[in-house]
Amino acid sequence: MRSATDIFDLWNRRLHYYLGLYFLFFLWLFAFTGLLLNHPGWAFAEFWPNRRQSSFARPIQPPPAGGDLAQARDLMRQLGVAGEIEWTAARHDATALSFRVSKPGQMFEIRADFGARRAAVQRIDLNTWGVVHILHTFTGVRVNDALNQRDWILTTVWALAMDALALGMVLMVVSSFYMWFRLKAKRRLGAAVLAAGFAACGLFVAGLSLLG
Repeated sequence: MRSATDIFDLWNRRLHYYLGLYFLFFLWLFAFTGLLLNHPGWAFAEFWPNRRQSSFARPIQPPPAGGDLAQARDLMRQLGVAGEIEWTAARHDATALSFRVSKPGQMFEIRADFGARRAAVQRIDLNTWGVVHILHTFTGVRVNDALNQRDWILTTVWALAMDALALGMVLMVVSSFYMWFRLKAKRRLGAAVLAAGFAACGLFVAGLSLLG
């Protein structure tokens, strides 16, 4: 009969490699897009100079009186646009509404004139490199920006997936630490590698700020 330790070891190994398999492509995505963000000069991954822009105007029905978000969603429904709403400026005119709608690969600049019953739309389409680039930073919120909050369900789903990825990585690191500690013959070498990693991390976290 297996002991409690043996059972824990078994489930720890299963947790480690199943989490690794599940998050494999998420990790590849973030590793690859991290390289792109760190090297914006790589010619093959340029996306903004290669964007496609188009403009059009559409008739609209003025949305019912209400908050800015409700009116923006009504306009998006009329224009057939979906994505995360971004407020680009404070609103000062109740008869007009301007905002941006973003999703990986596309952006829409919308300027609606309720009096004229028309909306001017500028559409920007990005290539595949633009899509993967934006996925790395697509959260729907910004630090110290109370005006913009997540308002698209897919943005929330993506943010929750990234939270799950972060938690999964923490669990994988803990399980790796436990599996190493259980291998007595590897403890000395593992401790040296662990100390080296800790020192390197400390250099970048604290050392560079002190040197600056």
